[in-house]
Amino acid sequence: MQNWLLPEFIEDILPPDAQKIEQLRRQVLDLFACWGYKQVTPPMVEYLHSLLTGAGHDLDLKTFKVVDQLTGQLMGLRADLSPQVARIDAHQLNFNGVNRLCYAGVVLHTLPDGLLQSREFLQVGAELYGHSGIEADCEIQNLMLEALYVIGLSKPHLDLGHVGIFHALMRETHLDADIQSALFDAMRTKDPDALKTQGKMLSSKVLDSLIFLQNLSGGPEILDEARRLLPKEAAIGRALADLVLLIENTKNVSIGIDLADLHGYHYHSGVVFAAYCSGFSQPVARGGRYDRVGEVFGRARPATGFSMNLRAIGRGLSTSNPSSGILAPIGSDPLLSELVKSLRAQGEVVVSDLPGHQTTAVELGCDRVIRYNGTDYVVVPI
Repeated sequence: MQNWLLPEFIEDILPPDAQKIEQLRRQVLDLFACWGYKQVTPPMVEYLHSLLTGAGHDLDLKTFKVVDQLTGQLMGLRADLSPQVARIDAHQLNFNGVNRLCYAGVVLHTLPDGLLQSREFLQVGAELYGHSGIEADCEIQNLMLEALYVIGLSKPHLDLGHVGIFHALMRETHLDADIQSALFDAMRTKDPDALKTQGKMLSSKVLDSLIFLQNLSGGPEILDEARRLLPKEAAIGRALADLVLLIENTKNVSIGIDLADLHGYHYHSGVVFAAYCSGFSQPVARGGRYDRVGEVFGRARPATGFSMNLRAIGRGLSTSNPSSGILAPIGSDPLLSELVKSLRAQGEVVVSDLPGHQTTAVELGCDRVIRYNGTDYVVVPI
C-alpha cells in the first residue's frame, strides 16, 4: 500500500475548499454569538460509556473504540457532539436557567452514510437547555434557517415531524423495546409490509394509526386530517398543536409535514425538523427536541437544538476563486515594509514574490502588484 493513501471515505480538504469551509464556520459561529449562544469545545475522545449511555446509544455502531493506555478503559472518538454538550450543561456549567450553547468540531463515523459520503464531518450546531415550551423550538428552528441564509442557502425546504406521536401510540402497546425498535425501523423506511408484519401484536386501532402515519405526508393542511383520524390522546393533541405553532412562527419557507419521520427516535422526544436545499441529496441540517439527553448525566433538562455538516455543505456550494491578492517584491526598504504591513492590516492578501521561481502572479492568486514609481511604492493592476 502506498504510504500516502488515506483510508476509504476519509479525505483531505484542499484549497480553495478548505478556505471556503472555514469561512462558513466563522459566519455561522458569529451568527450564533449574535443570538446569545456561547461556544463550547468538547474533547475529541471520551470514555465510551459517557458517549454511548442513554440517548447516545444509537451511535454505538458509528463510534470508533480505542483503549486508554493510562487506565485500560475503553474510549470512543466522538461521532456526535450533542451528548457531549449535554454533559457540559449538566455538570460543567450546572446552570439552572436557560442555557444557550453552540459548537463546531470534527466528528468521525466508522461507516459512511452513503457511497459518496465521508466518514469525517465538521459538525456545527446550537442547543438551548432549560425551556420546555415550544418557544425554544421556534427559536432553534429560526436560528437554523438564518444560518442557512447566512452561508448562501437562501431557499430551503423544511420538513416537520413529531416523534411524540409514535411514543404515545407505543405507550398503549406495552411492547418490549426490541419490538418497538422493529416498528420504528418499518416506519422510518416506509415499508408497509414490514409494518404489518411487525404490527401483528398491535391492536387494530394502533396499527391503523401507524399505517395512517406512514402514508400521511404533504403540506401543513394534513395536520387537520391527522387531528381528525388519530386517537384522541392528550399527548398526540399536544404534538399536533406544537407543529401548528412552529408553522405559524416560520416565515418565507416552504414546509412539508412527515409524521413518520422518526430520525433519531431513541434520541429525540418531541418536534423534529430537517432542512433540504436544491443541489443536496441529503438534509443540509437536522434538529429537534431531546429532553431526555441529560438524564444519564444526572440532570434531565429540557433541550432542543440542531446541527449541520459544513464539509458537506461546503462541497455542495459553488467555489469561486477569483484572484484578489497583491504580489509584493522582496526588499528591505522600510517604505515597502510599511505598505505591506498596512495592506495586511486592512485585510488584503499580500504575497511575497520569492526569487528564483517562474510562478505567475495569477497562479499565486494575485490580480495586483506593488511597484516602485521612483518616489514611492504603489499598488497597480496587473
